[in-house]
Amino acid sequence: MLRPISAFALTATVILCSCQSTTNEPATSPDSSASQRPALPMFKRNPGKRDHPKKDPIAEYRVRTSDSLNEMYFSVRLYETTETMKYLAKVEFEGITGEDTIKLPDMGTPPHPILQKGPEKYSCIVGLTDNNKTFRELKKVYVTEKGHELKITTLKHYIVTEDYRLVGQ
Repeated sequence: MLRPISAFALTATVILCSCQSTTNEPATSPDSSASQRPALPMFKRNPGKRDHPKKDPIAEYRVRTSDSLNEMYFSVRLYETTETMKYLAKVEFEGITGEDTIKLPDMGTPPHPILQKGPEKYSCIVGLTDNNKTFRELKKVYVTEKGHELKITTLKHYIVTEDYRLVGQ
C-alpha cells in the first residue's frame, strides 16, 4: 500500500510527464498558410479624412481606340478624395464619360489602388494591393461590344479579418 505522499507524488509525475511534448516541431494550425504569413506591423486605422487630396490622377490606364480619324482613348483615372479610403474613378471612351466611387477596405496601412489591363480590348480592372502585396480586384470598367456602352461592374467585396487580412465575399 502506498503512503498518501507517495501517491500524490506519483500522480503529479504522471500528469507532468503527459503534458510535456517530446517533439521539437512547432504547433501547426489548421490553416497552414496562416503560419507561413509574414508578421504585420501593429494595426493603425487610417485617418478618415485627407487634408490635401492630389489634383492629378494617382493612377491611370489608357488605350487608344480603333477610331482612325480621331485620336480617341479608352481611359480610367483614379483621383484622391477628401475621404482617405475613397477614390473617384473617371472613365472615358470615345466621348462617353462616367464616374464612380471606389471604396477600399481599411487594412491599417496606406491604401494602394491599382489599375490593370482587363480581359477585353477596352477593359480595366480596378483593384488594390493587400498586406501580402497581392493584387485584389474590386471593379471592372469595360465597353460592351453591342452599342458601345461604358459599364462599371463590381467584381468582389472584401472584409478585413482580425489579423488585418482581406477575405473575399
